Amino acid sequence: QVQLVESGGGLVQAGGSLRLSCEASGRTFSSYTMGWFRQAPGKEREFVAYISWNLKSSSTAYADSVKGRFTISRDNAKNTMYLQMNSMKTEDTAVYYCAAGAAYGSSREKPFAYGDWGQGTQVTVSS
Repeated sequence: QVQLVESGGGLVQAGGSLRLSCEASGRTFSSYTMGWFRQAPGKEREFVAYISWNLKSSSTAYADSVKGRFTISRDNAKNTMYLQMNSMKTEDTAVYYCAAGAAYGSSREKPFAYGDWGQGTQVTVSS
């Protein structure tokens, strides 16, 4: 398994920025996916973004609600994934979870496709 440790959550005003980090340890693979999900009270856990890589290339994808505002990235040397959140809205308020697994295709936007999860970090956007 991969162990995931998240950091960077907190309180930010609407229009501001926040950067989440997810440090991974344990098993690694040449073909893998890491993603961000979020869950607000009373709502289902929803896809935010993922980054996938293999021996040939890497790819990213974003939920429509965050596209153009959020950026997902990896630092391979540090084995850390980041989520840069800009132009934040009150609707972004949620617990954010880091996830990892051998997901592929359309399943990468679904929580069930990931086998390892971080503890979650609260992000609150005030008006």
